[in-house]
Amino acid sequence: MGTRIASISGLRGIIGDGLDPVDVTAFAAAYAAEVVARSGKEAPTILVGHDGRRSAEMMLGAVLSGLSASGCHAQSLGPTPTPTVGFLVREQGADGGIQISASHNPSEYNGLKFFQASGSVLGRDEGRAMLDRFERRAFRWVPFDRLGTIVRDESIKVAHAAKVLGLVDLRAIRGERFRVVVDAGHGAGGRLADWLLRQLRCDLRLLGGEPDGLYDHIPEPTEENLRELTAIIPAIGADIGFALDPDADRLAIIDETGRYIGEELTLALCVQHRLGQQTGPVVMNLSTSRTAEEVAKGFGCEVIRTPVGEINVVEGMQASNAVIGGEGNGGVIDPRIGWVRDSLVGMALVLDLMATSGKPLSSLVDDLPRFAMLKTKFATGSEPIATMLDRIAGAHPEASSDRRDGLRLDWPDAWVHIRASNTEPIIRVIAEAAEADRARSLAEAIGSLAGGGGGAS
Repeated sequence: MGTRIASISGLRGIIGDGLDPVDVTAFAAAYAAEVVARSGKEAPTILVGHDGRRSAEMMLGAVLSGLSASGCHAQSLGPTPTPTVGFLVREQGADGGIQISASHNPSEYNGLKFFQASGSVLGRDEGRAMLDRFERRAFRWVPFDRLGTIVRDESIKVAHAAKVLGLVDLRAIRGERFRVVVDAGHGAGGRLADWLLRQLRCDLRLLGGEPDGLYDHIPEPTEENLRELTAIIPAIGADIGFALDPDADRLAIIDETGRYIGEELTLALCVQHRLGQQTGPVVMNLSTSRTAEEVAKGFGCEVIRTPVGEINVVEGMQASNAVIGGEGNGGVIDPRIGWVRDSLVGMALVLDLMATSGKPLSSLVDDLPRFAMLKTKFATGSEPIATMLDRIAGAHPEASSDRRDGLRLDWPDAWVHIRASNTEPIIRVIAEAAEADRARSLAEAIGSLAGGGGGAS
């Protein structure tokens, strides 16, 4: 098995250490069989994209083989952002989609993410059914005369960026001639980001624009990994910097002074702008910063919290007819475009906010409600997780409690979210408060109750 993780969310692992083309083909075939069963079509159409990793072509061949051998027509999109795959599945009326990516993991990793016909990632029921087929090897191999076709077409990807242009005030943004630096991280988002920002008449400096997987730094867009980007922006007098992860569904932001705004405030800025256009419900997960929540409440809008996971946010948005939603990892979901976290949407909305407000990014950020967030993790012990969470909740009867996803405790000035990792023997604790000392003391207190030694991040 090595490092391979097969779950209802897809497949991920290290190439040559548990993740091989045999399992990739099998997982694609399991998905294909499930699409056939759910769509009722003998030969459904499935779109396939990938990020820029060196292993992408190997993975692509295995995926296309599994689809064709199952009787599905496959359309290969080439290097493609994850949100673009989701957008095109819905826009093109396809029956499903597969993205080949390991998100922000290092270059030795790769994986598969699967889409519903609606353009969202798989729900829990669809994911369980696919995983069950994979484990039982319940495939749907067809004879030679019913093999699915394989078509390669990279031209349709620009439709995603073109649709995003329709969300913003083109004249206002183009009139500002913003100087923008984008670190695409040698991932899938560089080419579409380049097209989008040049259409907006931005003076663009693009770093890592080729999707070749030759990462200049650890690909997750955290502050410690973006030191070069934060230095370049003030040095060249740029107005803003954007950093993407390899599959371009996450967006981190740097202001004109070189200050790392990060991923948590990406959603808050987009909520600020979107609700200024149209009010309505906003959906975010239980671990997302209170900043976006307070922004929404300032507009008198309902805020709906969901368990962690993109599909949980999407289903909450669909149920509430939300105006906007997302997660604190820089993932903005705008239903006018699709049901996937989308860095192109995030860039466009933030630039639109800057242009229409006439304020620099630093000023817009300083106007936001601010909280201090601390993320920690603790080793799990022999005690059952549910028992531990009961004990932690019992120690804080003064706090309101939410048990939908681990345990979230809320106080008027702070909150803590405690949940077990799905992939490691650890407990993750996120604490946020108006003051950093309060957040730290809460995280340490919870860690002590959890019975482990941990470290902050």
